[in-house]
Amino acid sequence: MRNFPPNAFLIPPIRKFVYHSIYTLTLLLGLNALLDTGKTSAQLIARETSSNSGCKPYYYGPVNTQLSSFPTIWEPASILHGDSNAESKWDSIKANVPKIPPKGTPNGDFSGLNYSDADDDCWWTYSKCVHPRLEGLPSDVADIPEPHTLAYSFDDGPNCSHNAFYDYLVAQGQKATMFYVGSNVMDWPLEAQRAVTDGHEICVHTWSHRYMSIFFLSRRLSATDQLASISAMQAIKLVTDITPTCWRPPFGDVDDRVRAIANGLGLRTVLWKYDSNDWRVDDGDISRSAVDANYERLLNESANGSFDTVGAILLAHELNNFTMSEAVKYYERLRSTFKNLVPIQVALNNTHPYVEDRPSLGDFHDYTTGGSASMPSDPGTGSDSGESKSPYSPSGVLGPGSEPQSQMPSSSRARRIGGVVVGGIGWWAMAIGILNAVV
Repeated sequence: MRNFPPNAFLIPPIRKFVYHSIYTLTLLLGLNALLDTGKTSAQLIARETSSNSGCKPYYYGPVNTQLSSFPTIWEPASILHGDSNAESKWDSIKANVPKIPPKGTPNGDFSGLNYSDADDDCWWTYSKCVHPRLEGLPSDVADIPEPHTLAYSFDDGPNCSHNAFYDYLVAQGQKATMFYVGSNVMDWPLEAQRAVTDGHEICVHTWSHRYMSIFFLSRRLSATDQLASISAMQAIKLVTDITPTCWRPPFGDVDDRVRAIANGLGLRTVLWKYDSNDWRVDDGDISRSAVDANYERLLNESANGSFDTVGAILLAHELNNFTMSEAVKYYERLRSTFKNLVPIQVALNNTHPYVEDRPSLGDFHDYTTGGSASMPSDPGTGSDSGESKSPYSPSGVLGPGSEPQSQMPSSSRARRIGGVVVGGIGWWAMAIGILNAVV
């Protein structure tokens, strides 16, 4: 509008014509933006093989219309004012939450902390403790009972550029456990739906991927903040229509206070035995060859009989092109070295991985022998198809020259206004609303 003279100098009929012309153009551009993305279902999302088109912002009504019911995306979560359900849930569990003080700083610096060697809090960051001191809490899942078995898991999704990786898993007939960040689910809802369509297990990885036992800025992370952070399960429910019963704390940062809150929410704490440390390359902490060495160590220990009596959980990441490419690079060797590669809930023989009565992958025997376990339907359409929606395409984002940016901690390429994600036609609809107000 900078090229037009002030409204006071426009003859009213001309002004009306100008605004209505802009209105029409804006609407057409908005529709074009929607058509360009073509993102209306998990099936269409699965056809994207370019990181540029795959990571294009889009409008998804069920999320955009519910944004006010959730914490600000990628910000530390708190129970929203007036959220009676969350307040009621906190009231029902707070008596069982121990009064353990928060620890450390927002970036995970615990250097100034005076913490007892007795580790009374069973703080994993300090001692790798997985057996809570607090009575009544279940032990963390850190390994699996099935020998010669690797539980296959990926943190930090959904990633807007994950199609080539997911296509590869489909081509191999491989399911995994995906630990999803609530903010990523809100940013990329159809990508989250694809995981369910493909038959992967879904678990919670908090709302905004923060250390869970820390101080936030000048205030302590309260227990209710921790509850809100963990309960990204509501975002997953909104988008996929399933409510997970498992979660993994970012960086493994968990103590008995955090465990008690998670347990009160019906979430089992899942950690790992082997960390690929693939995420640290993006931070510049280690080299790519160091990640290769971590995978090689796991393969060597498997070949040397370390898993003859008990299996292991691998931690990898759906974070960027490198982490997903690394998973593909080592997949065949992992599959040939381990007798079984399975999702975590399958390894635990948990045939009810969600609050809802939904189809599962079956127990360990069903999964490893090709038993009769049923697959979930597409959460976006409600249809149930037994065939793959996404054949492997080697020209996808795992190809050379394609390095989508990490999505942590600020992943959305959608435009933001006051914390609200607006993509595709949603952006243009907002512009239309402003023009309507002016006219």
